[in-house]
Amino acid sequence: MPTAQKRATVYFDADLHRALRVKAAETDRSMSELVNEAVKLTFAEDAEDLEAFEDRAAEPNLPFEAVVRDLRRRGKI
Repeated sequence: MPTAQKRATVYFDADLHRALRVKAAETDRSMSELVNEAVKLTFAEDAEDLEAFEDRAAEPNLPFEAVVRDLRRRGKI
């Protein structure tokens, strides 16, 4: 069963629009397919980032100054 689709008006920079139109023609895909794929990839990256934040939430928060002092003390900088 096909998924429901919603229509939206999106304004692109002229150069991006031209590139999208060319890419769609070269790949024999619609501009909508390419935009949907790009948005899905962006959301997937966001989901990965959120998961990483949750995984690291219990880690201690180190002040930048303390990290720099430790690097200097250990001769790393």
